[in-house]
Amino acid sequence: MATPSRGQLDPHFYDEACPAALPTIKRLVEEAVAAEPRMGASLLRLHFHDCFVNGCDGSILLDDTPFFTGEKSASPNVNSVRGFEVIDRIKAAVNAACRGNVVSCADIVAVAARDSVVAVLMQLGGPSYNVPVGRRDARTASQAAANSSIPAPTFNLDRLASSFATHGLSLKDLVVLSGGHTLGFSRCTNFRDRLYNETATLGDDDLAPLDPTPARFDGAYHASLLRGRGVLHSDQQLVGGVTDALVRFYAANGEAFRRDFAEGMVRMSSISPLTGNSGEIRYSCRKVNYS
Repeated sequence: MATPSRGQLDPHFYDEACPAALPTIKRLVEEAVAAEPRMGASLLRLHFHDCFVNGCDGSILLDDTPFFTGEKSASPNVNSVRGFEVIDRIKAAVNAACRGNVVSCADIVAVAARDSVVAVLMQLGGPSYNVPVGRRDARTASQAAANSSIPAPTFNLDRLASSFATHGLSLKDLVVLSGGHTLGFSRCTNFRDRLYNETATLGDDDLAPLDPTPARFDGAYHASLLRGRGVLHSDQQLVGGVTDALVRFYAANGEAFRRDFAEGMVRMSSISPLTGNSGEIRYSCRKVNYS
């Protein structure tokens, strides 16, 4: 079982090696979200899909090679996960600011996820948290692992709980991190069977907000579930079972939701990181460093 493990991760890991690293990431994320507010949710989701496949190691960023088929073409990711170009821009800017290849792509994804939430919420004073850093990058990726490890929107509560437990995360983590759906949109193909019959006219790639306020980090997601208005089948599964009380608590306590979300993100971002001499620091987030 993969478990959250800070290991050698530390929020101050780059303080001496490159103090400009985290401010550079923050600036580029703010620019990206200002240009396209939906990008905040996309960067958050990119981090989630990275961490649930063999840990938070930047493997989701790797393009296919003759030696492996990566995660970008996996069913949960293809035509869905986005933000790769933003990560590329951040990596180039960080390398320039650090005058070398100092910061891993895995760390960039983790910090960008934090900064994307904060960028959406600057005017609301939303959740911020210190991101433990010091991850190294994977040298391979696996389409098969992505297909089997990322929770599907069709999952029932038992399968959701099992998936999170496999990664060392609790039912509380499941409910609070699912609250990240308060930002962003879903493709119609993920919820048509729940809301429409087969004659629905929306196309698979048409988008719908996952809660009534997709640009705000608030309690509207959990409140929507209590009204039976969860867009995804997996979202609505959180009501009526062992997680019902947590949904009701977060729907009524926005401040507690934002606080616990930040804590849950730190736990998720610490799933099976590569540290020390494991992995590498990629020069390009899309490919490994061949000697």
